[in-house]
Amino acid sequence: MQDIQADALERRIEERRNLKHPLMTIPVNVEPHGSIPNTPLAASTISFLLGGSFALGLFLFLQGGFSSPWWATHQLGFFVAAWSAFHWGEFAVTAGWNLEKCSVDSFLLENGATYHIANGTALLEYLVTLFFVPSLKSFKYISTIGVILVFVGQTLRTTAMMHASTNFSHSVALRKKDSHRLVTDGVYAWFRHPSYAGFFYWALGTQMVLQNPVSFVGFAMVLWRFFYRRTRVEERALVQFFGNDYDVYRRRVGTWIPFVP
Repeated sequence: MQDIQADALERRIEERRNLKHPLMTIPVNVEPHGSIPNTPLAASTISFLLGGSFALGLFLFLQGGFSSPWWATHQLGFFVAAWSAFHWGEFAVTAGWNLEKCSVDSFLLENGATYHIANGTALLEYLVTLFFVPSLKSFKYISTIGVILVFVGQTLRTTAMMHASTNFSHSVALRKKDSHRLVTDGVYAWFRHPSYAGFFYWALGTQMVLQNPVSFVGFAMVLWRFFYRRTRVEERALVQFFGNDYDVYRRRVGTWIPFVP
């Protein structure tokens, strides 16, 4: 009797090990970076922290900032809220529309050192200029245009990811799967790489909100170089995948990123 119970317990343990629960963030054919544990606990903790940052940033923005402390401005609040919403949204959309590729990496918090250095430099430029020459951060119309760009860029990127669904990937796919299809409708009828264009304008919009002229130029140069190279690699793969159909599509639809053909 005890042997039977022990066997039954062993089977249940083995079944639980093999169970693919919806909360398990195990992507198909994708190996997470591993720097952040790829677990539901890590995903929920990151979501909590991003949600808290978003709430604080949004509150600061809607309140119009505070006179004390000196750095508590509505511009900084919007930047923090936009940054937090972007990273949470990347994971949320992937989980909702592209679950097979979802992992803790989908937050895009491991975008590489260059990404974090760029954002750190932007914050440093803003705070140093605000402290020494606050009048250079007082052009409201520039921040307003930036807010619009951020909303447009975020909407464009999110819509592209949702519409492409399982055809979307945060990394360039160099091998065609049976499930791959050429998406040319929806937002893709107007933008050839809407997720790239969305991020390009989102990032430049954040720098307009902060009124960072140096970082704006730096972001524009680095992002243009990155997306130019990435689209060349991706489009070579897409031509291999879809042949003449993709050639016809790319002649008809532009990227809407300046000087990226």
